[in-house]
Amino acid sequence: MSDNEIMVSCRNLGKRYQEIVALEDLNIEIPRGKVFGYIGHNGAGKTTTIRILAGLLRPTSGRARVAGVDVTVDPAPVKRLVGYMPDSFGVYDQMRVWEYLDFFGAAFRLGRKARQKRMEHVLEITDASYMRDRFVDTLSHGMKQRVGIARTLMHDPQVLLLDEPANGLDPQSRVHMRRLIRRLADEGKTLLVSSHILPELAQVCDLVGIMDHGRLLACGTIDHVLARLQRDRQMELKAGAGMDAVTRVLQACPHCAGIQSDSEEPGVVRFCLNGDDDRQSELLGQLLAAGAKIVSFREVPLSLEDAYLAISSEGVAAPGGA
Repeated sequence: MSDNEIMVSCRNLGKRYQEIVALEDLNIEIPRGKVFGYIGHNGAGKTTTIRILAGLLRPTSGRARVAGVDVTVDPAPVKRLVGYMPDSFGVYDQMRVWEYLDFFGAAFRLGRKARQKRMEHVLEITDASYMRDRFVDTLSHGMKQRVGIARTLMHDPQVLLLDEPANGLDPQSRVHMRRLIRRLADEGKTLLVSSHILPELAQVCDLVGIMDHGRLLACGTIDHVLARLQRDRQMELKAGAGMDAVTRVLQACPHCAGIQSDSEEPGVVRFCLNGDDDRQSELLGQLLAAGAKIVSFREVPLSLEDAYLAISSEGVAAPGGA
């Protein structure tokens, strides 16, 4: 398979429940070995998308493909291509971890020797080998999430659909989850990860999609999504001397707005600049010529959380595809 092969594709995908629109005209593409972060509040359409891709829900309109298989036409083969971990999943009382994994391996008709070999592999890759003989219902939430992913991997799916995998995890468990997701992608798995924990996605995803009320508002690489919102550049400077000159120049600049001094850090000023790199360089020259002693002069990058808040509040339209 090519690294550029599209493993997940949605074309004009929609889902309606009578007059309620759960998903509208969704278009995304996820190449093999990439992590796609799916962002949105509860009810935004994330779980609906995931359930359609897992073959558990039929769309009202459009098409969805997983590894070339049309989910909307023949969902049965998708079960072996996809590993789906919902945001909450049941465990069985008085069943040890190895028994739990063995049960799901048998459900996918893996032979006994194949199940044993696969079980050892998924326990190793999720750093859960030490839990092997523990009872599943006695594990912490973070441990259960690891076992849940191990279960999802038992039949060696090509695509993983993880619905809020970091929800409710402590910071240490989130770090582990982030490393695990990246490791799976590096080994060639394709992952769609839904979450509302935006800093987590910013660190682990190759692509991101922002959903709101069933519509995809923005889609692409994180840098691409952030660049679309960078209308005014968020700037920060620190002056060692010459604050009067700094204030005078910034207030006189027609391209500067929102000028604010940091009350806790003397000499630090933040403002918005409407312009390109040349205008930024020109402004710095004006500050120096006016006698300001500039210690640092930098652009403050938008965060993924800034992008989500801006896009969801303004309803920026999404381009076609990821």
